[in-house]
Amino acid sequence: MTNRRSFLRGAAMAAPAALAAPSVLRAQEAIKWRFQTYAGSALGQEVTKPAIDAINAAAQGELEIELYYADQIVPTGELFQALQRGTIDGVHSDDDSMASPTPLRQFGGYFPLATKHALDVPVLFQQYGLAEIWDEEYAKVGVKWLSAAGQDPCNFNTKKEITSLADLEGLRLYTFPTAGEFLSQFGVVPMNIPYEDAQVAVQTGELDGMAWSGITEDYTVGWADVTDYFLTNNISGAWIGSFFVNQQRWADLPDHLKTIVSSAIEASHTYRNQWYWGGEARLRAQGDKLQLRSIPQEEWKVVEEAAVTFWDEMAEQGEVAAKLVQIFRDYNDVTSKAGPPYTFG
Repeated sequence: MTNRRSFLRGAAMAAPAALAAPSVLRAQEAIKWRFQTYAGSALGQEVTKPAIDAINAAAQGELEIELYYADQIVPTGELFQALQRGTIDGVHSDDDSMASPTPLRQFGGYFPLATKHALDVPVLFQQYGLAEIWDEEYAKVGVKWLSAAGQDPCNFNTKKEITSLADLEGLRLYTFPTAGEFLSQFGVVPMNIPYEDAQVAVQTGELDGMAWSGITEDYTVGWADVTDYFLTNNISGAWIGSFFVNQQRWADLPDHLKTIVSSAIEASHTYRNQWYWGGEARLRAQGDKLQLRSIPQEEWKVVEEAAVTFWDEMAEQGEVAAKLVQIFRDYNDVTSKAGPPYTFG
């Protein structure tokens, strides 16, 4: 009986504390990020939104990321500055179009004829040292580089039929800064306008087309509706783009949320790989909007030779640039000796 009274008395004393517990264990306020992608709303559904959706679902309310598409918060060319000062917390873009103030700028996006397939990009980053270089260079300027991946090649979709290099003369094309610099030697006039304005610019005659993507993007974003031809020759086999986060925001993120963010981004690379790879083949073979055209390989060799000279010029810009160009040379030497499917010959 004495033991029973002691037990009941202890339970009675514990009851108020137990009832009070929920008021002490309040839910932690969610960490909120604003994230902008280089892609417009149609393309962004495929290239960026899957990663953001996966992060938000796995974080279970601890981290909430709001996704914005091309130019919605700041123009794409100001993405880096906005990320650096914390106006936005995360970015999916290439170094070139977001005007990265690092020696890496020209090597993001479409570095002329540096790659042939999307899988070249993760190999270059994970096996040839680009990941370490990207991480180090962005740490110097207050930005955390997270991951890079390849996407589609850089072909031409135009109103004018192109069957020779001479047909490039005078073409006003929406393209990337470094790609435009390279193409200008063949008479191309690079045009810099907001991403979402490109389609209308073709309709109004301001543009003759785009040298910005592969055929999957042309159909997805509506460019195939306003242009007539697709040139199968490309100036680069894969877009090099990355995910970035403001350095302080990343440092403040708990480790388990860092793991969620990184894992979701890596998984999204796999989705983009199949979406683009399958789309490029299917739309070339079955698409009914763009007529395929090609410049003969013997003539296209002039472009390939010009790229070698362009690489030499880039290598002269500094130690990091020279190191990157050498990595591209080393990798292309390996793939050229390996033969198909690493090369097209």
